[in-house]
Amino acid sequence: MAPSFSSDLTSRPIGVFDSGIGGLTVARAVSRVLPHEQLVYFGDTAHLPYGDKSTAAIQAYSVKICDLLLRRHCKVILIACNSASAAAYELVREYVGSKARVLNVIDPIVAHIGETYANRTVGLIGTKQTVNSNVYKKKVDDLDAGVELQSLATPLLAPMVEEGFFNNSISENVIRTYLSNPVLAGIEALVLACTHYPLIQDQIKAYYQEQVAVLDASDVVARHVKSYLEENSLAAKASPAPPRHQFYVSDFTRSFEESTRIFFGQEVHLEHYPLWE
Repeated sequence: MAPSFSSDLTSRPIGVFDSGIGGLTVARAVSRVLPHEQLVYFGDTAHLPYGDKSTAAIQAYSVKICDLLLRRHCKVILIACNSASAAAYELVREYVGSKARVLNVIDPIVAHIGETYANRTVGLIGTKQTVNSNVYKKKVDDLDAGVELQSLATPLLAPMVEEGFFNNSISENVIRTYLSNPVLAGIEALVLACTHYPLIQDQIKAYYQEQVAVLDASDVVARHVKSYLEENSLAAKASPAPPRHQFYVSDFTRSFEESTRIFFGQEVHLEHYPLWE
C-alpha cells in the first residue's frame, strides 16, 4: 500500500543521489522545472564510478546514502544514477518504506521511448553496469510497443567528462569511435543513459547532423518528477526566496567542487560527508 503523506510534507526537500557529480545534470534539470523545491544532493565520489561495481556493492552504498537523505527529511528520493537505478531501486524502495517516495531515472525514460518511438529503432549508450544489466531492454520489451532497442556500453565517456575532456578533439574522437559502432546503425533516436552525457550532447548531436534525435534523459526525468509531485500533492508552495540546496560528497577534493559548478551550472558549496567513518 502506498504511504500516506500529509500536506505539511510539501515543504520538505527532494533528495537526489548519484555515484558522483554526474547526477547534478539531473538535479539541475529538476531545479529548472521545479524552482521552488529544495534539493539535497549526495554524490558518492569515494566509490565512483558505479558502472564497474558489483550489484551488491551498489546496493550497500545506496542504502547508506538513503540514511542521510532520510535524516534530512526528504519527501522524495530520486536515484539519479542509471547504474544504481538498475541495481538498487527495488531494494531502496523496500528499505525506505513509508518514510519517502523513491523514484528512479529508468522508468520515465522507458515510458518516454514507448510513447514517442513505437515500432521504431532506438539506440542507447551508458555504462557497462547499465547496459549489461539489460534493464532498459527488458522494460522496453515489456511495453510491447514494437521498439527495437540497440544498446552500447560506452565506458570511456563518463571518466572523460569527469576529467574535463569535453568539447575538444579528444572527446570528439572518442565519441565518433563509439557512435560509429555497427550496433547503433539505423537508429532514429539515441538515449543518453548516463548522467554525465548531457555535457557532451552538443557533440553527439553534431555527429548525427540532425539525422537522429538525441534524448537528454535528465530533461525527461525532471518532467516526470514535476508531474509526480503535482499528482501526489507533494509540490512545494511558491515562495519569494529561492530554496537553499545542500550538496554532499563522500570524498572531497577541490576538483570536484570546480566540476560541480560545470555540472550544476552555478556556484555550489560541497560538504564532506563520509559514508563510513
